[in-house]
Amino acid sequence: MTPEVNRVHIDLADRSYDILIGAGLLDHAESWAGLPSATTALIVTNPTVAPLLAARLTAALKPRFAQVHIVELPDGEAHKDWPALNLIFDALLGAACDRQTILFALGGGVIGDMTGFAAACYMRGVPYVQVPTTLLAQVDSSVGGKTAINHPLGKNMIGVFNQPLRVVADLDTLDTLPQRELVAGLAEVIKYGPIADAAFLDWIDTNLAALLARDKPALAHAVRRCCEIKAWVVAQDERESNLRAILNFGHTFGHAIETGLGYGAWLHGEAVGCGMVMAADLSVRLGLIDAGYAQQLRRIIERAGLPVVGPPLGMARYLELMRLDKKAQAGQSRYVVIEAPGRAGLRNADDKVVAQVLEAHTR
Repeated sequence: MTPEVNRVHIDLADRSYDILIGAGLLDHAESWAGLPSATTALIVTNPTVAPLLAARLTAALKPRFAQVHIVELPDGEAHKDWPALNLIFDALLGAACDRQTILFALGGGVIGDMTGFAAACYMRGVPYVQVPTTLLAQVDSSVGGKTAINHPLGKNMIGVFNQPLRVVADLDTLDTLPQRELVAGLAEVIKYGPIADAAFLDWIDTNLAALLARDKPALAHAVRRCCEIKAWVVAQDERESNLRAILNFGHTFGHAIETGLGYGAWLHGEAVGCGMVMAADLSVRLGLIDAGYAQQLRRIIERAGLPVVGPPLGMARYLELMRLDKKAQAGQSRYVVIEAPGRAGLRNADDKVVAQVLEAHTR
């Protein structure tokens, strides 16, 4: 049976590509048709995903490649670092991979980021394909070409823009996703409503139970709409000079939480969910939206099962970490705020106002 495929196109001239969304795509030959001629495939994954999906992807790729290799990286945000990145290079060099090699990122956001970064660096650039297996990766991190590793002083501070050849988002891979990971992914789904599509936030509010229950039609709609919005933003601002920064709504606060606690203590989506509550409150304090809209957003985030109160890192530590955010300029933190329901922008905010937000939303 041929699976139903939703196709979203990222329009970036000679770097354009498609996002394929649907159930059963991993085993479908057409998912891999039309890739450049190559002799070797390297699947980059982790010990959690590999036993579930690596053999299936290997079987799907074998008709197209003379050799298919697998490398497993340690699982988790705590290992999004140089030593784990080097494991990819070890595998490439150990198998004598040349430029006729395609990397396949089989996993969540960590695997996708590291595979894209390694592909940009190996022999000064080989192609790669994103095969996201978490909701967060399917709706956000696998799309748009942002790749990076973490540094102890800041999240995603070392990386490059490197667009994939294709994104294959098989909804069936979400069946084995731990519920905590699914919930974390919902943070990035919810994000798209306040920044770009007010009606989509209302849809999420109505269909949240279906999403939490992994209803396939609901998931297909959510993933497709998120990818459509991200495709529109990335096509206009590939390298985050202005508009693309709106995709980081909640991330300035969220990244501070992740870095301050230590990578992996909170999942990325959990930190972003809490960060969106803070960013919405900041939007209210800057006079951009009314408190009712911020409360609606907080209610949806809390109903999804995401945290809405931040950890007690201390005011000075929060502010210090947020000044290291990539959106900061000349040591001045800048924040993505809601300018109106369904529209976001980038604003400076006085530390005194930000401190009021933190006091209201941390223990």
